[in-house]
Amino acid sequence: MPTTLIVLAHPDRRSFNGAWSDATEAAARAQGDTVLRSDLCQIGFDAVERAAHYADWPDGTAFDPLKAQEGAAEADKTPSDVAAEVDKIRQADRIVLHFPLWWFAPPAVLKGWFDRAFQHGALHDVDQHFDTGVFRGKRVLMCVTTGSQAEESAFNGKEGDVRLLLWPTAYTLRYLGFDVIEPIVVHGVHGYHKGDRKAELTTRLEETLSAQQSVIDGFDAHPLLAFNRDDDFDDMGQLHADRTSYTPFIRHADKSRD
Repeated sequence: MPTTLIVLAHPDRRSFNGAWSDATEAAARAQGDTVLRSDLCQIGFDAVERAAHYADWPDGTAFDPLKAQEGAAEADKTPSDVAAEVDKIRQADRIVLHFPLWWFAPPAVLKGWFDRAFQHGALHDVDQHFDTGVFRGKRVLMCVTTGSQAEESAFNGKEGDVRLLLWPTAYTLRYLGFDVIEPIVVHGVHGYHKGDRKAELTTRLEETLSAQQSVIDGFDAHPLLAFNRDDDFDDMGQLHADRTSYTPFIRHADKSRD
């Protein structure tokens, strides 16, 4: 049976994000998975990469995270908190990320987990990334909450297109070779709710928790986000004119603006 790693980036396990992550754990265990957890705030994960994490980094030398990480990986001197996360990521056949959107992005602790636990020299290097990434064939699902309504988070919404807000996170995972499942987003969770509005939200959240078993049972059947392949780009790393653009982040020239 597969090993599922659940990563929670919320300061309180009692939150809906925490309850949702618990529903993921229950669903994974129900189908016989081995479950690993990284509750980043609960374990006090240090999200800031810096020279102080590396005893061998020379004093007076400007800190270079990639070189520090690579050197630590080669010398088997990876900081212990990172080593634990690297081990879990390597063990995992699939990963489920649970987090809210705060200020139009994931919480800083999740970005810091990427910065430190996606260790250069261990989980990726100059030859192993994107199509040659270490984690080819393994899948990641983002389970996300927002404070905005679905209409506000649409492509033409005032809060910004949630798919675009999540793209940098998805592309980080793509860089390591992961297949990224279409995110599940529950809107309108954060805020002040009373009366009928609170009752409606409670019902929606309960339905989300109940549905998580089917989400996990059908994990490998969920549609994936589309990304350009390595050979869609020329020697300068630019998208070939005849290749499909899947995102405004990587697109063809807008001829109307020339």
